[in-house]
Amino acid sequence: MTTQAPRPPRDYPFEAPWQAQVFAMTVALQDQGLVGAEEWAQALGARIAASAVPDGSDYYECWAAALGDLLAAKELLSREDLLRTTAAWHAAAARTPHG
Repeated sequence: MTTQAPRPPRDYPFEAPWQAQVFAMTVALQDQGLVGAEEWAQALGARIAASAVPDGSDYYECWAAALGDLLAAKELLSREDLLRTTAAWHAAAARTPHG
């Protein structure tokens, strides 16, 4: 069993910059010992299982939501801060050409 978040192959292009960012944040939190591999797998698996999108196209949305769940559960970020940060992130993405 790996202790790290699975890393995509080198030539794997993320579809949007935010996907790479949320991936990198998760890896950094694991590297710092703040998020364990098992709890990460459970959180991401729960979000994917709850998804209503059958083709998996919301994978990184599930990833971001799972990360938010863990940050709030571990009190590394309050729910209010998470909602505020998420809203700011969406607003910034809407104002930029790359999303």
